[in-house]
Order: sequence, then structure tokens, then C-alpha cells
Amino acid sequence: MMRHARFVIVPLLFIATVSPVTWAQIYPARPIRLIVAFPPGGGSDIVARIVGQKVGESVKQQIVVDNRPGASGVIASQITAKAAPDGYTLFIHDMTTHAISASLYKKLPYDPVKDFAAVILVASSPVVLVANPSVPANSVTELIALARAKPGQINFASGGIGSITHLAGELLNLMANINLAHVPYKGGPLSITDVISGQMPLLFFSLPGALPQIKAGRVKAIAVTSTKRSTAAPEIPTVAESGLAGYEVTISRGILAPAATPKQIVGKLNAELLQALRSSDVTDAFARQGLDPLGSTPGEFESYLKSEVAKWAKVIRAIDLSAD
Repeated sequence: MMRHARFVIVPLLFIATVSPVTWAQIYPARPIRLIVAFPPGGGSDIVARIVGQKVGESVKQQIVVDNRPGASGVIASQITAKAAPDGYTLFIHDMTTHAISASLYKKLPYDPVKDFAAVILVASSPVVLVANPSVPANSVTELIALARAKPGQINFASGGIGSITHLAGELLNLMANINLAHVPYKGGPLSITDVISGQMPLLFFSLPGALPQIKAGRVKAIAVTSTKRSTAAPEIPTVAESGLAGYEVTISRGILAPAATPKQIVGKLNAELLQALRSSDVTDAFARQGLDPLGSTPGEFESYLKSEVAKWAKVIRAIDLSAD
């Protein structure tokens, strides 16, 4: 019996003394869950699947995309924040889930900066304003004129209250002095279906998610929200060049892990993702979807996240928005 007990204890002692460096060397040893705060088909989901497939091929483990929509990303963010900090639960951050939710909610069940380990900035893309083909406006100038003629009577959809697509519309209202009425949906893909059917006239949507519908002619593009035209759809003008100088909304997306994830694992993930972002497979796939690859150190991403929290706090205060 004593010999049997010693045989069991020794491996356990060995495991307990394995250094974080050694764990990083054998990581990952099983599939990795990549949580997305929005339904399939949206920009964050597209980014997750493109980079997840490439990194999965490199590390020889499956990257499982787990869609957890709802509450402007709070549900998915909370799941990530409370997950074991072992590198097997990751999260696709975007402007809504952290930079906006930090001010939108008076009480969050997590700290949007302190409860996460920044891994890498992955991609950026503009929002695009699309309309049902029957809407009698083909430009921002024409839409502004239409909205002024019918104040409060023209609706625009978004992926939810406080989402980046919602704030893109509110910023247009503020800067153009118009009153488009906001109709929130539980996720962008549901809203674009209603625009296609004609139940909703206007929608602010991520460009990657909207491009297939634009190219198919199911919706018409009015303008993109970035300062420059997208290389994926150079025919679509920007809001700024269409008569509203200074208007800009860009969605950035990155990878976060739970706080206390070992730095060695964060570093390994950063290296794998950087390699993926430099591959032609990913850059070509991003280009087709209207995405610009980024890349950063964990420290650069953390600094960027803090600055975005401060930026959107000012906008949310200006329109007196709260989800509580």
C-alpha cells in the first residue's frame, strides 16, 4: 500500500512544480474556445473564424468559435472574465463589448480592463450605412434632407442599445442635427434581414457582415463611416466626404483572455496570431471582407483599450445614454 501511495503522490508533486514556461511550451494541449459576443454572420464572428482557422492549423488544435450574443456583449464578456486563466478561453473584443459598455452600464459584473489580459489587436473595419432599395435617398446628403423633412419618422436599426452601430447613428444625428429614430435588435444579422425585407429602412452594420448583401443588391450602401474609403468596396463614399466633415466611426477587434493568464501563454498566443495576420491566407480573406489587419503587442493593445474607454465615455455622456 505504501509503495502504491508513493507512486500516486510523485506524479502529482511533479505536476505541481512544473514552471509556467514549461506549460507554455506544451500549450495548447486541447481545443481552445474563442467566444464571440454576437450572432454568427457579423463582423466579429467573421474575424474569429478567419483567424481561428489559421491559428488552429498552426498549433494543431481546433479553435472552437462560441457565439454568446446579448446585452451588448456583457454576457460573453462575463463568461470570459470568470473563465479559468489557462489560455483555453479567449474572447473577440470589439468597441461595443468593452470601450462602450464601460460607460453604458453603471454596474458591470466585470472590469473591462482589469479583468482581462490583452493579447493582440487583430483587425479594424468601418461601419456601413445601408438602406432598403426602396428608400428615396442614395447619399448622406439626400438622407439628411429626407430626415429633416420627416423628423422622427425614419427609423434606423442597429445591433443593440449601446452597440457601435447604435452610436454611429446617434453621432450622425448629433452632427447633422437630424432625428433618425433608433430601433435596437438583438444582433446585427437579425436587423439586416428586416432591411432586406423592407420592414426597416436603414441600418448601421459592420462592413464585413453587410458586403455580401450589398454585392447581391439586396440592400444599397449609402456610406462607410471611416475617414477613407474601404479597399474592399472603394465605390462606397465616406460619410465625411458626403458632406459631414469630421465624422468617423471605426470598429477595432482584438483578442482578450481572462486576467491572470500566464504571460508566457499570452506571449505565445500573440506570436501565433501575429504570424497568422501576416499570412496571405488571412490578409486575402480580410481584404475580401473589408477588414484591415492590425497586429500589436499585448501592452499596445492594453493602452489602446484604455484610450477607447475614455473616448466613448464622452460620446455616451453627450447623448445621455444608459442601459441600466
